[in-house]
Amino acid sequence: MLLFRLVFGLLLVCGVLCFAMYIATSQPVWRRRGTVIVKWTVLAGLAFFAVLILERLALLL
Repeated sequence: MLLFRLVFGLLLVCGVLCFAMYIATSQPVWRRRGTVIVKWTVLAGLAFFAVLILERLALLL
């Protein structure tokens, strides 16, 4: 759980830093990198919550 929070937090920080670099430099490569990082962060979060839901369902059965 702690490892997931650490990875999730670092991905969010990296995404924000990429968008900040895009604002500072106006280079589209930073916006693309930030978008990709945020996309993978959201997918990782969805996968994590899916695992939590499946664990709860397994306890109910």
